[in-house]
Amino acid sequence: MDPVLTKQWLENLETLDFAFQPILNIHTGKTYAVEALLRNFKDIGFKSIFALFDTIYKEDILYTFDLQLREKALKKYSQIENFQDIKLFYNLDNRLFSMPNFSHGNTTKLLKNLNIAKENICFEISERHEISSEFDMEKVIEYYKQENISIAIDDFGVGYSGFKLLYDSIPEIIKIDRFFLQNIENNLKKKLIVRSITHLAIQLGIKVVAEGVETKAELLTCRDIGCHLVQGYLIQIPTQNIQEILPCYGHITEIIKKDRREQSKTSILSSYVDRIEPIHIKTKMNVVIEYFKTHKNTPLVPIISQNNESVGILYESQIKDFLYSPYGMSLLLNEENKSKLKHLVSSCGNADINSSLGTIIELFSNNPESAGIIITENSKYYGFLSAKAIINIMNTENLLLARDQNPLTRLPGNTMIEKYIAKASNNPNAYLLCYFDLDNFKAFNDVYGFRNGDRVIQLFADILRKELHKDVFKAHIGGDDFFVGFHDEENINLEEHLKVIQHILHKFSQSAKEFYSQKDKDNGYIITKDRESKIAKFPLLSASSSLLIINKELINLSENLINSVLSEQKKVAKQELHKIAISTMLQYKYN
Repeated sequence: MDPVLTKQWLENLETLDFAFQPILNIHTGKTYAVEALLRNFKDIGFKSIFALFDTIYKEDILYTFDLQLREKALKKYSQIENFQDIKLFYNLDNRLFSMPNFSHGNTTKLLKNLNIAKENICFEISERHEISSEFDMEKVIEYYKQENISIAIDDFGVGYSGFKLLYDSIPEIIKIDRFFLQNIENNLKKKLIVRSITHLAIQLGIKVVAEGVETKAELLTCRDIGCHLVQGYLIQIPTQNIQEILPCYGHITEIIKKDRREQSKTSILSSYVDRIEPIHIKTKMNVVIEYFKTHKNTPLVPIISQNNESVGILYESQIKDFLYSPYGMSLLLNEENKSKLKHLVSSCGNADINSSLGTIIELFSNNPESAGIIITENSKYYGFLSAKAIINIMNTENLLLARDQNPLTRLPGNTMIEKYIAKASNNPNAYLLCYFDLDNFKAFNDVYGFRNGDRVIQLFADILRKELHKDVFKAHIGGDDFFVGFHDEENINLEEHLKVIQHILHKFSQSAKEFYSQKDKDNGYIITKDRESKIAKFPLLSASSSLLIINKELINLSENLINSVLSEQKKVAKQELHKIAISTMLQYKYN
C-alpha cells in the first residue's frame, strides 16, 4: 500500500516551486535543455534541499513525494514556449529506488497525461548516495534506456563508482562537477583530468555537460577540450520565471563568435563530412536489411533517436552475422523482439560541426580503431566523418603546418606570427607579446661554427617548449630571434609571466655554457672580430626579451606600431641588468 502524504506534506508541496537553469550547446549558445531546481524549501523549514530529502526519506515517503514533485516540474516545464524543442533535466534522489512502494511505469503515465515525449526527459542521478544492491546504478540506467528516457550522471568524478560506471553501463550524458572546472584555464592538472574524462565519454557516445561555468575563460576552455554542452551562472542563474528562458542566449553566442578561431575551418570540415542518411532507432529490421541490400557499398549507417539526436552506428557486418546464421533471419524479423535494432547499435564518438579540427584529430588519435566520428549541428545529427576523411584532414593539416614551420626548430614561422599579432591588435582580450633575442650569438657562431650555432638555437626552442604551457603561442622568427604570445580574458598577470620569462633567460644562459671550451667558460668571454673587423671580447651567450602589454578592450591597433615597439625595445633590453624591457600600448613609453 502506498504511503499517504499528510496534510502538512501536501501543504509543503503547494509551497515548493521549481526554478529552471538553461543548458546550452557550447558551440552555438542555443538552449538544449533546462534543469529543474527545487526552490522555497526554506519556507517550509529546511536549511537545504538535502535536509528536505533526508527527512522524507526517513519517513518512507520519498517516492510518493517525489512523484508529486515530478508532476509539478513537468507541468511547469510544459508551459515554457516551444518546450518540445528542449529537454527537461530532473534530479532523482537515488534512495527512492529502495522505497517499499517504488514501481515502474509512473513516469510514463505522467508524460502521457501531459502530452510530453519521453525523449524530452532526462533524469539526473548523482553518485553522492549509493543505491541499494536491488536497484544498482547499472540496472536503473538500463531500465530508463529501455523506456527511451535519458539518464545523466550528475557530479561526475566525485561519487562512488566513477569510471567503473562508464565501463559497466553507458549513460547518455555526464555532467562534470564544478570543482574540476573552476579556473580550469589556469590549472593544468584540472585541464588534463577534464580532457581525459571528456574524450573517453565522447568515444563512448556520451554527451558531456560542463556544469557550473561562471567565466568566459572556463567556457572557452571547456569548448576547446570538447565538451558538448554548458550550464552555469555565466549563462543564467536559475529562474522561477519561465518567460526568462530563451531559445538562444545572445551574450554566449557573442563570446563564441569573437573567439572562434579561423571560422573558415568549419567549411573545411563540412567538405569532408559524408551526409549518410541515418536510420531511426525504431525502424523495423526488414527495412534495415533492405537498406544494406540497396546500399551495398555502405559499411555502416548512423542511428538516430526520435528527436534526431545521435544514438550510435550500425555496422553492415552485424546484420550479415545474423543473415548467415541458421536462425538469424527469423530472429531479426521476429516482431515480438521490439528492441532488436537498439541492441545491435555500437557507440560512436560525436562532435559538433563547429569543433576545432584539433579536437576532432585528438579524439580520433585517442581511438584509432574507430570507424569515424558522428558530426552534429546544434546537437542534431549532421553527418559522418570517416576514419579515412580524418586521416586526410590530418595529412592536410600537417602539410600546412610544415609549410609554415621553421625547418630548424619546428616552431611556427613568420606567417603564424603575423596572424597572431593581427589577432592581438584587434581583439578585446589582454595580450603579452614577447620578442626573444640571443645576445652575442654572431660572435659564438664565428668561433664555434654554424653547426654549434644551430644547436644553440635548437636549445632555446627546446627550453621554450619545456617551460611554457602548450597553449602558449611559441614561434621562431628566424636566426636567433623568437616570439612568444600570452593572452588573458581580463588583465595580464605580469608578475607571474615575468617569473617564467626570467627563468627561461636564466636557464638558457646556464645551459649555453656547455657549448664553450673550459678555457672560455673560465674566462667568461671569447675573443673574436666584431662587425667592424676589430678584435674584441664578447661575453658568453645570454638572451634578452622585449615585452609589450596590450590591455583589455584596446582594439584596432596598428600592427606596424606593435612590431616597431617590440623591435626598438630589443635594443633597450640588451642594456638592462635583467635583460628585460617592458612597454604597454597605453603608454607608448619604453622602460
